[in-house]
Amino acid sequence: MFRYVLKRALRARPWALPVAPALQQPQPWLSCHKPSMRQFGYATPRTDDMLFNENDDTIYALSSGAGKAGIAVIRISGPGSLSVYKALCPTKPPPKPRYAGVRTLLDPASANLPNGNILDSDSLILYFPGPKTVTGEDVLELHVHGGSATIKAVLAAIPKCSTTGKVRYAEPGEFTRRAFLNGRLDLAQVESLGDTLDAVTEQQRRVAVQGNSGVLGKTYERWREELLLARGEIEALIDFSEDQHFDESPTELLTNVRRLVEGILHSINMHKLGSQKSELLRNGIRIALLGPPNAGKSSLMNQIVGREASIVSSEAGTTRDVIEANLDIRGYLCSFADTAGIRTESTRSIANHDGDSSPVIGAIEQEGIRRARQKAMDSDIVIVLASVEAGKGGGHQISYDVETLKLAAAAQQCLVAVNKSDVVERETLEPLIQGFKRSALGSVQGLQGAEPLTISCKAAATAAAGLTDPGGVHTLTERLVQSFSELTSLPGDMHHLLGVTERQNQLLFECQMHLEGFMTEAQACGAGREPDVVLAAEHLRLAANRLACITGRGDSGDVEEVLGVIFEK
Repeated sequence: MFRYVLKRALRARPWALPVAPALQQPQPWLSCHKPSMRQFGYATPRTDDMLFNENDDTIYALSSGAGKAGIAVIRISGPGSLSVYKALCPTKPPPKPRYAGVRTLLDPASANLPNGNILDSDSLILYFPGPKTVTGEDVLELHVHGGSATIKAVLAAIPKCSTTGKVRYAEPGEFTRRAFLNGRLDLAQVESLGDTLDAVTEQQRRVAVQGNSGVLGKTYERWREELLLARGEIEALIDFSEDQHFDESPTELLTNVRRLVEGILHSINMHKLGSQKSELLRNGIRIALLGPPNAGKSSLMNQIVGREASIVSSEAGTTRDVIEANLDIRGYLCSFADTAGIRTESTRSIANHDGDSSPVIGAIEQEGIRRARQKAMDSDIVIVLASVEAGKGGGHQISYDVETLKLAAAAQQCLVAVNKSDVVERETLEPLIQGFKRSALGSVQGLQGAEPLTISCKAAATAAAGLTDPGGVHTLTERLVQSFSELTSLPGDMHHLLGVTERQNQLLFECQMHLEGFMTEAQACGAGREPDVVLAAEHLRLAANRLACITGRGDSGDVEEVLGVIFEK
């Protein structure tokens, strides 16, 4: 194996040692891919110009938020960081590394004059020598007073400082980019850093923390190295099978590699599951309110979101379009959609005030019903409403629509609620609920065991202060939070999978396709044909490349195409 790796290394770098011309001939099937030591697990120094036109500039930027504040943090990174400090504070020595010091900042143009221009007094200064810093370079932080004029004066003075190299304002994401180039972050951690800055709910923050742990990047890098070693074994068999003796036959070798690939494929499926759950937490859980007209969908939405997002009227069919509102419920970002009332031939409703039980459905209402159906199919959770209504011949009954029940049953999670429970006494309501469970829910596949919640939006809106759960809306909200947890939870040892992003999920899917292609070749021996070891090795190479795109390590050709977009976030 050592002879094989040495031969490939010399072929990849023919300038290092004299090599026979025969050894410099590239393999025809790899003519489009130049081998390198890194592809076989040997690290090569990462230079800045591999991905960006980097130089030795010292960069600076306002790291705290823009606008008026008590304190503003200006970060400086690069070889000239200490020179910037000496220009701003010429009479004071630098503070001890990683210890804070109070200094007066002077304008470099007048620092040596008796009455130099003071930019800011009592600034807090911290100096971090590289490479164990956020960027891997020397870093200087200026904690100045947060007034706009002070910030502008200090920022304008920094490029005037005398340093050995250029001092310039940082480009978007350049601090993070340098951290990546210097090995302080992998690409998965960079994405999580963006999620941390964008997080607005508690669950989004937890997702960002899981992704920033570095566990995902280490896992993908370990898979890549395992695939590279397996590919090296297969290519050794290809190159030297005629003049060397191998303990394993091609079939035996592929069988051993197949066990490795099977384990990676199983892990990829788990990571894809984590991506699905994390996307719900990042982008929000979609909730649709369904039910027949005048069932109280708009009233329920207003109670949940805490404002009048939808128009409420006793007139049926008030809502004709989908009305959406976003809110944070117990740390979960949710998107509620109030939809048009659905009425079809299966609607068990009560006559309107004119006695006509089958009013004509106009074109606008039909479009609203179509959008309501589509919104239900696109949602993660469906809340379907029925309501207690007065019957034609006296008494009361529950009005509902069978189609809305079927749409709810097809969703990942659903809740069934019966509104207007305040119009009848509890002794009358209980038989109505039991009949509704038998005749309505019992006839819909997937809802036979559902337990409907009884609510009253009117009671919730008019209840006196101090009541714990007026109208039962709080109980419904608790059930919603339980559904959120069921949709997004993972076992304790898999919480880090919540850090998998959509980009990583797409690359894992591509990696999975190549690994399944390898499995097809590896299983050929069981089908009575000789496996194509050349094609099998190529599938492993492509799979490893996809993993390299996730972390930004290795020789993946299109890594640089996505780095700029990711860093600017």
